Amino acid sequence: MKKDIILAGVGGQGILSIAAVIGHAAIKENLYIKQAEVHGMSQRGGDVQSNLRLSSEPIASDLIARGCADIIISLEPMEALRYLPFLAADGWIVTNTTPFVNIPNYPDQEAVLGELKSRKNVILLDVDATAKAAGNPRGSNIALLGACSGILGIESDKLEAGIRELFARKGEAIVEANLAAFRAGQKAAML
Repeated sequence: MKKDIILAGVGGQGILSIAAVIGHAAIKENLYIKQAEVHGMSQRGGDVQSNLRLSSEPIASDLIARGCADIIISLEPMEALRYLPFLAADGWIVTNTTPFVNIPNYPDQEAVLGELKSRKNVILLDVDATAKAAGNPRGSNIALLGACSGILGIESDKLEAGIRELFARKGEAIVEANLAAFRAGQKAAML
């Protein structure tokens, strides 16, 4: 098993929480894991990106080369576009459709989504609405994780255990709210 994943978004959206949950689950699957994070000006809405590499064999580098990412998971559609050069020909894009408009010349939303839709394997989902409908409006990132769970190659129960582990210190209500968002994302993507 090998998965090279690029996680992308804007500071404060929870990209690194997604990486932490996948990391916890990968360890439970006895996989090797390497992660490299790039933090932009996250307090000002800058881009945040993480390279996450999982494998059943030892991993030499924590960075993903251009054209080699198996999955781009993005909480912001324009950020998904930014990392398209890293996507493998048969790779997947899983992204939120709701933009985080933090620049005056943000491109036309339909043009951004149109470019993403033109790719071979893509899941476009309004994870903000999905999380809100699940009763967790702050759980968009975990709903996005649920949406891509079917292509990660990690058992769903191990991802749920990772959610429990990551959010346990915040109390059972927060854990359950995030599990609800995760399951809603799974259902919405129907993978």
